[in-house]
Amino acid sequence: MELNGKIAIVTGGGNGIGRGIAMELASRGAKIVLGEIVVDAAEQVAQEINSAGGDAIAVGTDVTDQESADSLFEAAFIQFGGVDILVNNAGVGGAPGWWERGVSSDEDWDAAFDVNVFGIVHCTKSVEGHMRAQNSGKIVNIASVAGRVGAGGIAHYSASKAAAINVSQAYAIRLAPSNINVNAVCPGLLWTDLWEKLAVRRKVMRPNEQELSGRDVFLRRLAETTPMNREQTPEDIAKVTAFLVSERARNITGQAINVTGGWMNN
Repeated sequence: MELNGKIAIVTGGGNGIGRGIAMELASRGAKIVLGEIVVDAAEQVAQEINSAGGDAIAVGTDVTDQESADSLFEAAFIQFGGVDILVNNAGVGGAPGWWERGVSSDEDWDAAFDVNVFGIVHCTKSVEGHMRAQNSGKIVNIASVAGRVGAGGIAHYSASKAAAINVSQAYAIRLAPSNINVNAVCPGLLWTDLWEKLAVRRKVMRPNEQELSGRDVFLRRLAETTPMNREQTPEDIAKVTAFLVSERARNITGQAINVTGGWMNN
């Protein structure tokens, strides 16, 4: 298996895209460290991986806090002896209740940047010295198609994901001399917990959609934006991530790769 023996940290690994990535990397032989603020969810994923013959642990982690990010790396080092892969997947749509507001609050902006941007910074800082010392490493940051073009209804979220793309490019340049690849993946439309909340927000902002179910709001948006008219899945994002952390992608760095079913943005 192409990732056999590699040690991977996946933040936000308790559900959705993070769970999909963790399961995919484990299926390819990686040992998994799940960093998750809702640690019970991460423990369930770790149990799934272990039951299937893999090797995984769950660590309660708040990526907005540098000490907590450092503790995540330390747990990986104690359990497995190091880190080869970091997937910064932890993300939020805004502060609690953001989906019920038609206009982003200051708290939404703070929460989005604290998790979606500073979470990347904190976790990268935690593993950077180790990866430099071993002269190798793979970092993938999960951004969003929303980071490609501003979305008025979720400006705070779009801006944070645009920053995540830019941060990925900046780190790629800085870490390249140490043979560390840094890339971003930009998912399109996935029916996740985040999109269920976003559907509520869209109905608040669009009276003509108030009678639709959340799922129907999602499918309408899919038809509007996605040429293939096919929603993406956590597995789709996981397979691209697995490629980027493999040696097959050794000369790919500083890129932001869309997985969007053809939604075209620069």
